[in-house]
Amino acid sequence: MIDNTILVALSRQVALRRQMDVIANNLANVETGGFKASDILFEEHMMPVAEATSALPADHDVSFVIDTATLTDYSPGPNQQTGNPLDVAIDGEGWFAIETAAGERYTRNGGFLLDPEGNLVTVNGDKVLGDGGPITFDESDGAISIAPDGTISTEAGDKGRLRVVAFADENALESVGSNLYAADEQPQDAENARVRQGMLEGSNVRPIVEITRMIEVTRAYTSMSSMLQNIDDMRRDAIGVLAVVQ
Repeated sequence: MIDNTILVALSRQVALRRQMDVIANNLANVETGGFKASDILFEEHMMPVAEATSALPADHDVSFVIDTATLTDYSPGPNQQTGNPLDVAIDGEGWFAIETAAGERYTRNGGFLLDPEGNLVTVNGDKVLGDGGPITFDESDGAISIAPDGTISTEAGDKGRLRVVAFADENALESVGSNLYAADEQPQDAENARVRQGMLEGSNVRPIVEITRMIEVTRAYTSMSSMLQNIDDMRRDAIGVLAVVQ
């Protein structure tokens, strides 16, 4: 019984540790443009019991807690005015398509830059895709203007249109780090999406909620540690009593 109690408590501590990692990551990205908060999905896991119908006491089911999945909140963050002509926010559903060394990826972070070759890139140097591929500028282009439909124009003419895509099920997206997501399904053009130049979508993390959750997780973890210590003390006392009896 004591062994089962220890294993159940340890399973809870492991799950709490995982939850704390997710909360810490959310808080670390409060200021990250377009960041989407995550949470953990917990489930009960029933330990298979041995067959011992003649034994007393009879077998009992033992429940463990396991974290089965990480859920992402894809609700949009607040749009913030920056005045930077290369900052772009998406109104409504949609994702910017990005070309990376690992293949096409997607992000809501529209804080773009120009690299030394004149390519429109993310802060990590990955190329931003337009309808015709990567978007490139040269010194003769002058001021850059981005229309609500994503069309990019300069004093030298049009440069294409930002490729903004949508997914039938955003829950199928997989976070691959650097605020980028991968998808197995082929995205569709986000026809109703509108972009806003000179603005950035902020993180959808709610700091007060995350701090509250962190306090709750810390208390629960401490409680489990205290229970484990009590069980260890009980075992030590039991061994001491048995030693005296013998």
